[in-house]
Amino acid sequence: MRVAQQPNCNNPQTQGEMNACAGIAYQNADRRLNQVYRQLLPKLPGSRRQKLISAQQAWIKFRDANCTFERSEFTGGTMEPMVYSSCLANVTKQRTAQLEQYLSDADR
Repeated sequence: MRVAQQPNCNNPQTQGEMNACAGIAYQNADRRLNQVYRQLLPKLPGSRRQKLISAQQAWIKFRDANCTFERSEFTGGTMEPMVYSSCLANVTKQRTAQLEQYLSDADR
């Protein structure tokens, strides 16, 4: 059985590597988002916690719909997966920054 080689994300050479690296970047961004979210939830009183849960669910729907729109320009093309994963990573990093600010405010 052949083990898939990790792409060189410091200098990807092919569209396949670029697609894979964009996917890895999104996975890392999503992991960080979930980490911050799990830290923030217990610091909020019940009513605010519920509001954050609702906001997060709405944000996920927005993120997915927005990135689906963004990738639609490249439907069927080899760049489509990279564009989608890059969008997911960028929007997720923005949301993580928001949650980090909420966490910082909750710690005051």
